[in-house]
Amino acid sequence: MLFLLKISSWIDRLNKAVGGAVAWLTLVVVVVSAVNAVVRKLFSVSSNAWLELQWYLFGAIFLLAAGYTFLRNEHVRVDVLAQRFSRRTQIYIEILGVVVFLLPACILVFWLSIPYFYNSYVLLEQSSNTGGLIRWPVKLLIPLGFGLLILAGISHLIRCVGFLLGYCSDPLAEAEALQQAEGSSAEEMMIIAKETLEQNRQRAQRGDV
Repeated sequence: MLFLLKISSWIDRLNKAVGGAVAWLTLVVVVVSAVNAVVRKLFSVSSNAWLELQWYLFGAIFLLAAGYTFLRNEHVRVDVLAQRFSRRTQIYIEILGVVVFLLPACILVFWLSIPYFYNSYVLLEQSSNTGGLIRWPVKLLIPLGFGLLILAGISHLIRCVGFLLGYCSDPLAEAEALQQAEGSSAEEMMIIAKETLEQNRQRAQRGDV
């Protein structure tokens, strides 16, 4: 069990590192989107490559951060009934959800997405839009994102079993602590992103470059 908990710790560190890096893509998307909007409004110039880059980055944020989001217990869930149960019963529900729903669904999507990406890579698939980007990198995000989510599910499963056996602390409480610890930094990033978007909107209205 201790060896499995070490594996869980490695998986969590991986998802935290990926999540921290991907978080900055939010600011990149805002800047790229704002620049595209300003250039299109002022000069009537548009680029399919830059537009598709926005979509690619948007997809990367949601797919690559899926495991980190699960680590923080931020995925949508219905806890109206679960909150009435004891903590051990909640952990049993967590195990059931991971084993019966999360892992089978994620493994299926992961397995089906591999040939989807591979065919695109072999054919060097290009966007159907004039001047668009190559397609295989964004298709690679699907197996990568679901692979990270599968690892996060396995890590959570290990920690839930470890908690029931008395080998580790409450994984749900750890997720709540992580939310509180990182909540302030997330709010700061959102404020920066909103201020950047508002500044670019005002510049576009004034006609400034």
